[in-house]
Amino acid sequence: MLIHEALRIQTGDVVCLVGGGGKTTLMFRLADELTAAGLKVVTTMTTKIFVGQMSRAPARVVRQGEGSLLAQLPGMLAEHGQVLVAGSTLVEEDKVQGLEPALVDRIAAHHSVDAVVIEADGSRRLPFKAPAAHEPVIPSSATVVVPVVGLDVLGRPLTAKHVHRADRVATLTGANLGDSITPAMIAAVLAHPDGGGKAVPASARLIPFLNKVEDKATLVAAQEIARRLLHADGSPTSAVPGPRVDSVLIGAALADDPVVEVWGRTAAVVLAAGQAKRFGVLKQILPWQGVPLVAHVARQAQACSDIAHVIVTAGASSQKVRAALAPSAADPNLSIVDVADWASGQSRSVRAGLRAAQSRAGTLSGALFLLADQPGVSTELLSALVQRHRETLAPVVAPRYEGQRGNPVLFDRRTFVEFGMLTGDVGARSIIRRHEDAIAWVDWPSAEILRDIDTPDDYAAAQLENRPPS
Repeated sequence: MLIHEALRIQTGDVVCLVGGGGKTTLMFRLADELTAAGLKVVTTMTTKIFVGQMSRAPARVVRQGEGSLLAQLPGMLAEHGQVLVAGSTLVEEDKVQGLEPALVDRIAAHHSVDAVVIEADGSRRLPFKAPAAHEPVIPSSATVVVPVVGLDVLGRPLTAKHVHRADRVATLTGANLGDSITPAMIAAVLAHPDGGGKAVPASARLIPFLNKVEDKATLVAAQEIARRLLHADGSPTSAVPGPRVDSVLIGAALADDPVVEVWGRTAAVVLAAGQAKRFGVLKQILPWQGVPLVAHVARQAQACSDIAHVIVTAGASSQKVRAALAPSAADPNLSIVDVADWASGQSRSVRAGLRAAQSRAGTLSGALFLLADQPGVSTELLSALVQRHRETLAPVVAPRYEGQRGNPVLFDRRTFVEFGMLTGDVGARSIIRRHEDAIAWVDWPSAEILRDIDTPDDYAAAQLENRPPS
């Protein structure tokens, strides 16, 4: 996956790279991707940049006066697609000064500029750091802030040889100088308001990049860091709450496919608002393995560590559905949502469930829709769908058995606006059809993904099939 796809960059975005080493490589890689996608891109820095690194840009302009700079940009961007803007002052033997944040804001607002990518602090080329009091220097126009860490630092001692401002890392994490650097330590710094979350504008998305992930062991460590960063309080190892992390990129900036996984929050919506007219009774509350059917399905989602929050929609006989869920409802990560206009069609339940998921789970990467009458769905299947989404960010992720699509289905957040247009007695089938050429499939080895309970005969057969051996 390309970096700009993983970051979900759009026209008008201002991306700030902060943290450990690799930012300059990441800046030019991202700018090249955006230019190839047809955007006009300005790269710059708000601190300093090595003179030798400036040659990596296809075109460069050194600031003399603001009016002259802004006048040059349209022509240079039209010719080259990408321009590096630097200050004119040589601050060290081999470094030039960057731009002040207010000027970056004005460049970002210029009609000729589609996106800006900024290196917003330094790290002396070390893979891990915590910022000093005077950094990072992030302009108010920033829409995406990317704290970077090179995971080749894992297992190294917390010393100045491996970490820029190791004493600051120790302060933020409670570690001692000389301790081995762990995934928990990295996660605590990246999410801390005085670490990776420092000076991030309130409206900007915070998206850490876990760089130099080149083997299985490092991937497993990166996944642990990502899970910690997406924990509800934002900083699971610190007493100081951190900012909410939007998502986490895992990869290697120099690789052909620089992002191998994008971790975000996924909510599950269990659709249980219908009256089961075809069945004849409220099938959601029928017994299944000792609990009501809807409670069994909800528990499968609750037991999945890859699900951030579970929503159950209730409509027809809402009180009965709520009573069926009573033991599960004590879980703070489960919410029951009444759909007052459930009789207007399934679209009402789908839309209400998604709205509730977005309200309760924070910024979502995707939403899984489960059917309350499909008890064969397992936590393993739910995790497989979420993992496939991390690897692809496909608009739709669905399971299939022998070429036939089943349920549940995961929808990427880019499709959420389409849910608002659903009407009548339809679910999300029209959204699936709209993206059928881009579905990411999970091939499942058994047929339970195809089976739901529509009739009493279905129920009897499913109970017989799932009866434990005597």
